Amino acid sequence: STTVAYVDCITGFAILALDRSYIRPKIFESDHFDTIITEGRHPVAESVLSRGEFAPNTTELSKQSFLHLITGPNMAGKSTYIRQVALIQIMAQMGSFVPAENAEISIVDAVYTRIGAGDALAQGLSTFMVEMIETAKILNNATKSSLIILDEVGRGTSTIDGLSIAQASVEFIHN
Repeated sequence: STTVAYVDCITGFAILALDRSYIRPKIFESDHFDTIITEGRHPVAESVLSRGEFAPNTTELSKQSFLHLITGPNMAGKSTYIRQVALIQIMAQMGSFVPAENAEISIVDAVYTRIGAGDALAQGLSTFMVEMIETAKILNNATKSSLIILDEVGRGTSTIDGLSIAQASVEFIHN
């Protein structure tokens, strides 16, 4: 059954790569650190849009440029873009080809995300508290070899408090 599952998984990767024009990423050890995704595409968004409708974009992470702060108006694609980077990282590390023109991926020890608004009201946790717990787990567990994706940190409180939480989190990650 293990062999059948492996063959099924690899076959699925191959079919997806052929159908969607994915490429084989170059994989580097984590101490290389640089990750360059040229003309990357979000695999899920691309699958529901007409061919050519998704605007590809490039990402470059390095030891000198490892923290990117993305701002813009609502519905501009910020969340889609940062999720795309995480998905391409995961796809590459699990052995799949990736949706890009070129991809040079450094191995990460973990992908940490703080995305979306969710609550656990039945457990007595508000949206804000869930966000703070998720952010704290990231800040306490991530290493210099982790990929961290933070989307909308500091929501659910006043503007000044939210910006302070977001800034403190980013400064902690940077330092």
